Amino acid sequence: MLVLTTGLLLAGCEGALSTVDPAGPAARTIAQIWWVMLAGAGAIFALVMALVALAFVRKRGPVDEMRHERLWVIKLGIVFPAVVLLALLAYGLVSGESLLPRRGPDVVSFSAEARRSAWTFSYGDAPGRSTDDVLHIPAGRPVDVAITSTDVIHSFWVPRLAGKIDAIPGHVNVLRIEADAPGVYAGRSAEFSGVGYDQFAFTVVAHDAAAWERFIGGGTP
Repeated sequence: MLVLTTGLLLAGCEGALSTVDPAGPAARTIAQIWWVMLAGAGAIFALVMALVALAFVRKRGPVDEMRHERLWVIKLGIVFPAVVLLALLAYGLVSGESLLPRRGPDVVSFSAEARRSAWTFSYGDAPGRSTDDVLHIPAGRPVDVAITSTDVIHSFWVPRLAGKIDAIPGHVNVLRIEADAPGVYAGRSAEFSGVGYDQFAFTVVAHDAAAWERFIGGGTP
């Protein structure tokens, strides 16, 4: 029964906007952080529940209580959560550092400009070419997206490819995304920016090498 329930819960995590169904390196790192944090939180929760249960079912005299105080309160109640939380903090810092954009030979750079109800994407490898609400990228290559806004704060988020970053007027934030394979990936402006913001969506289309060359050359991928 437990296996069936777990399988059903994990199946519910799949979907176009799922952060635990990654399709790229950055999203995979974020998903791993989530699972590790969940495991750590689960371990601390299980310990606390065990201590609560023991407090109700175990009856000891004053001498026994003093003898077990060091084990249950100090070692398990204080040391164990502290060690787990410090380990999670260190893991999160190291993993988060790996998500920062770094230069490399295969990195391509694009621009994303948000405004109410639309995104405009420009391509460094194809000067003068732009698309609205559809970002084209090469599959299997890291892409640095320079993100800004013309009006209010929006947010660029493609859950299966990377984390979320704000689009701020007068400021440029750079987010690295990458798709493992060709495909279509859903994106959202995950920031309240006025009426209808929940429908403010865009699409990322990852192309294979041949289709990407056709797109850069001005043709239809």
